[in-house]
Amino acid sequence: MSYHININDGIATFIIDRPERMNAINTAVMNGLEEFLNRIETEEDISFVVITGRGEKAFCAGGDIAEFHDMKTAEQAQPMLTKMTSLLYRVATLPMPTIALVNGIAVGGGCEIATACDYRLMSTNTKAGFIQGTLAITTGWGGATLLFEKDGKNDRVLRLLSEADVHSAEDLKTAEWATELYDGTAQQGLEAFLHKMKNIHPSVHRAYKNIAIRKWTADFMRERMLEEAKQCARLWEQEAHHDAVERFLFKKK
Repeated sequence: MSYHININDGIATFIIDRPERMNAINTAVMNGLEEFLNRIETEEDISFVVITGRGEKAFCAGGDIAEFHDMKTAEQAQPMLTKMTSLLYRVATLPMPTIALVNGIAVGGGCEIATACDYRLMSTNTKAGFIQGTLAITTGWGGATLLFEKDGKNDRVLRLLSEADVHSAEDLKTAEWATELYDGTAQQGLEAFLHKMKNIHPSVHRAYKNIAIRKWTADFMRERMLEEAKQCARLWEQEAHHDAVERFLFKKK
């Protein structure tokens, strides 16, 4: 099983379970995330949603290049990009607070998933970065739109995306991408973060979240995220992208 869904004590958790592939996203995980969202979107007993990865090495290494590399044209890549973008919009607009528990490295699409969440709890021992530019593409799952929408500081966001680098947890906390850093286990970090919020009635959290969702809806965020996916698809079919992927795969071998 490439993913697991746990619902316990008002917390719904989606765990990407592909540690041998650095918890990279493949079709099975995408389908699992869709299943997860279908189960929880209207469930009023859920107070918080957590997305994380199995193990301690990786939160998520983005899309699984080995699976998606066969997509050569924009037409071939577009359905995958659009589907994941739509799923991340649903993550972003869930009626309850969402937490990315970044327990290991998060790169590329992994950072897009984390950005879709309201909070990003990050282990002090890990790193993250929007490295899509190293593969001659942009973010393709709506991550840049989410980042600009949530951060609001144009030069900081643009630099974070354009440098396509990997950053320490401390640097990402300074850049205000990471909400909070934790030492120890991921569970300990999560419990410490939720300690105060769990004492507040869930209806309060949902009410505040609804204010944010109303803004995003008014700003046509979903449409902008889908346009971002189309932009990535156009770059996907270019020779520069395919050459970069070949170099990446050769380097791994």
